[in-house]
This record gives sequence, structure tokens and C-alpha cells, in this order.
Amino acid sequence: MKLHNSYTNQVEEFKPIEEGKVKMYVCGPTVYDNAHLGHARCYITWDVLYRYLKFKGYDVTYCRNVTDVDDKILKKAETEGKTPEEVSTFWYKKFSESMKALNNLKPDIEPFATKTLGEMIAMVKDLINKGFAYEAGGDVYFRVKKFSAYGYLSKQPIDKLESGARIEIGEQKEDPLDFALWKKDEKFGYNSPCGVGRPGWHIECSAMSRKYLGKTIDIHAGGADLIFPHHENEIAQSECANGCKFVNYWLHNGFVTINKEKMSKSLGNFLTIDDLLKNYDANTIRFFILTNHYRMPVEFSDEALQAASNGVKRMLNAKRTPVDENIDITQYDEYKEFVEAMDDDLNTSKALAVLFDLTGKANKDVPYAFTLLYKLAETLGFTFDKARLSDDELKAKLAEISSELGGQFNSMEDIIERRKTARAEKNWEIADKIRIALDKVGIVLKDSKEGTVWELK
Repeated sequence: MKLHNSYTNQVEEFKPIEEGKVKMYVCGPTVYDNAHLGHARCYITWDVLYRYLKFKGYDVTYCRNVTDVDDKILKKAETEGKTPEEVSTFWYKKFSESMKALNNLKPDIEPFATKTLGEMIAMVKDLINKGFAYEAGGDVYFRVKKFSAYGYLSKQPIDKLESGARIEIGEQKEDPLDFALWKKDEKFGYNSPCGVGRPGWHIECSAMSRKYLGKTIDIHAGGADLIFPHHENEIAQSECANGCKFVNYWLHNGFVTINKEKMSKSLGNFLTIDDLLKNYDANTIRFFILTNHYRMPVEFSDEALQAASNGVKRMLNAKRTPVDENIDITQYDEYKEFVEAMDDDLNTSKALAVLFDLTGKANKDVPYAFTLLYKLAETLGFTFDKARLSDDELKAKLAEISSELGGQFNSMEDIIERRKTARAEKNWEIADKIRIALDKVGIVLKDSKEGTVWELK
């Protein structure tokens, strides 16, 4: 299996530290607002990597942090008259719901920054004691120039970084390049040997990664926007505090763009996951993301999502047979082609082509095809489950249909029977009205020799 290592800028053979085991860390959300399509791309991408590593037989420990102490959270708390904890708790719950709606697996470990303060303070003290950090007016800064490899991940020489660096008002840095490990904050801060304050963003991930995965880990992943300064700073502080290599493979996914601009909250050009899910299901969003290689930017458009929707429908409408748990899927050429694609730096577009090949074979009654399609699609995080309605949602749709048709229908079976009668009497006008009314509420009827069933579009 080969992966593109951002640190070396090379596609490299993946070799875990411990045979058969993988320690994987992904930078998680700062919980102060809705997750958007850019977040969906990031977390679906690494969900696929997590699933595929497990599919390959690795024992994976996947850690994804939650940043629940941050300037943005504090600002929102003040604006809304709430405590920072109320803000972060509410938005973490929303984020978790969005991830579940996208069919992303939960990480094995999901640590909160505020629950790992002791480890952060200990790491800051280590860096001060070793001369890599210093206190200044209640803040603590990292001495960037003491780490000779600084800038290697982002491929930025130190002189180029110096030209754009400056000291902000109120900062007491020795050097404009130095970054904060601990910030003085007497209003929202926590007690520490450095005074009342809170951690800098970068130290959070270094401390949580060290606590839960160890000093050196196999994979650290995140969006390309985190390469500098976040991941660059993580490397510097972790390697200086721990005295060893921090990460063996750095992986980064590309941006989602709208009109060639990165989708972000600061630019105001983002679409929330909740809004997307009103028009497209989780399979469609995942398909849209996986059609493109994870390292490349992907341009959002309704046309692209519609094309993805059509692709998903084609796959999910494959002729189904019972999934055979006893067959050895590794014996088939399609399995080998799928693995070959995924082993090539997660080439998901090629992997999807294999799924379409299996879809065609399933429709032609090739015996193993649907079982293989089901298992390989599941590895990419697709679900073949039919969408379901709650009792209240079904009642609401029935009321809408009844209003549209000018009658009272208490169940979908009533509607199916009414349509059956209309067709038997060749009353095509009524049958057509029923079809249109169902279409308006997103329901479709499917006829077969066994009878008629209904399902959500």
C-alpha cells in the first residue's frame, strides 16, 4: 500500500511502526458552528482510509480531537450570553449528528482539549525546561529558530517566513516567528504554573496525540489548510519536547472550492452539511467526494452533485441477491482491481469504476457480483440501507398526500390499493394524480410480480 507523504512530497510504501497495527490521528473540529462541505470532504476522506486499513486487516487506533477551547468559541459565547462550555457542547452534538448522517464511523478515541489540559501544561513545561520555549508577560512562546527543520513540511524556507512575520500589539515575543503555546487569559483561563490562561491551538493536538497514541505515530491527517502553521508547529513542539520523530506519514486532503475559491466560514461561501442533506443523501455526498482524488481540489456545483446522485442510484439499483458471507472475495479479479486502486494512494475514482463493473455484472445475474459489490462499497462507506421515515414523518406525508388527492389516506397501503383500483378501471387520470402527489413528498412506488412496494427517493 502506497500513500503520499506530504513531509517528503513522495508517494511511499506504507510500513507501520508495529506490524499489523496503525496509530492514526486526525485534526478534529473547533466546535462553534455548523460543519460544512469542506469538513465533510476531510472527514469522509479519512473515514475511508480508516475503513480501508481495517479492511486490509490492520488493528487501527483512530484518534480525532475536539477543540472546545478557542478564540472563536469565546467570541460566540460572549455574543450569545452563554458559557464557552454551553457553546462547545451544543456544537459538538451538532457535529456528531452531521458525521453520523454522513455515515462516518466514530473514531476510537475522541479527546476534548479541556480534558487534556494537564498534558498540555506538562508539555509546555518540558519545552521551557529544554530552552525551546519562554515566558513573556503571562504568555509562553516557542522559539521557532531553535528547531532547524522548521518549514520543511510546508516547504517554506525560514527567510521567506521571516519576511511575512510580525509582532502584534500586546505580544512580547523574542522573534516575530515565535508562536504561542500558552495564552494569558484571566477571564476564561485555567490555572497553570505559567499563570492563568489557556493553551494555544497547536499544543492541543501535540499533547492529545502523545497521550493517546504515543510519542511517534504512523499517520497524521487533515485538510491541506492545516499544513501551515498548524501541522508545522505541531512537528516543531512535539519533536523538541519528545526528542524523537513525531509522525511517519503526513496526509492532507485538498480543498472544496466554489467558483475556484476555497470553501470556508471566513469567506462566507460555505454550505452546511445539514443544508446539503436536505437535497442529497449521504451516499451522494460521499460519491461526489470520492469521484475526485483526495489530494486534488474539488469544485462544488449542483450539476456535480446531481451527476453523483445518478451514479449512486445506478449502483444502489443493482439487482440484489442475498449477501453470501461464506465466499472468499479475494479470489475474484474485481477484488484485486479494487485493492490495486486503493493501494495506489487511495485512488477512489478507480475503485468506483470497479463498483460500476460489478453493478453491471449483478444486473446480468453473475452469482458473486452483488456480494462483492456490497462488501467493497461498504469499505468506501456506502450503505445499501433504504431510507426510513419515523411515524410522525409518515403521518405528515400521508396528510399532505390526502390533501393533494382530496381524500383521507391512513396508510401507504391505502394509497397503493387506490392506485391499483384506478389502474384496473383504466382511470389513468387518478393513477397519474397519485404518482404526482407521491413524487411531491419524495415517495416512489415500485411494481413487481410479488406486488407493489413504496420507498423514499
